[in-house]
Amino acid sequence: MSTDDAVRELLLVMPRMVGRIKRLPLPERLQSLDLAPRHLSMLSLLLLDGPQTVSRLAEVLGVAPTTVSLIVSDLSRRGVLVRREDDDDRRRRIVDISPDSRDAIAQWLSPGAQAWRQALAPLSPAEQRSFVDTLLRYEQAVTAARER
Repeated sequence: MSTDDAVRELLLVMPRMVGRIKRLPLPERLQSLDLAPRHLSMLSLLLLDGPQTVSRLAEVLGVAPTTVSLIVSDLSRRGVLVRREDDDDRRRRIVDISPDSRDAIAQWLSPGAQAWRQALAPLSPAEQRSFVDTLLRYEQAVTAARER
């Protein structure tokens, strides 16, 4: 396969993928929350990795801690997230998905995670790393093109 053939296939598959992801049904508990992609990333991290500090979430999401704090405050007011003191350092706050929202968020995000597991399963760890790195480079290239 040539690079142009691969680009052609990806330009055809990416809009279909995004369209299908956007049509995943949102559980009733979450429908009134007007969740955006930034919420999806944070909720995915909390669901997969468990409770996190604001600074850790900011680091992994690649955004400023103040941005994470604003999202956490917004989702906390809506009852989606909860904050508590860190037992080891009372100055730090630990963020987690609220017990009332956990099942709905898992129901919403699990199909996507399962689809990725299924798609990546035939690949070796090195091939998986290469695939993820390729997507990250694509994201960087799109961002750079948009900024020019």
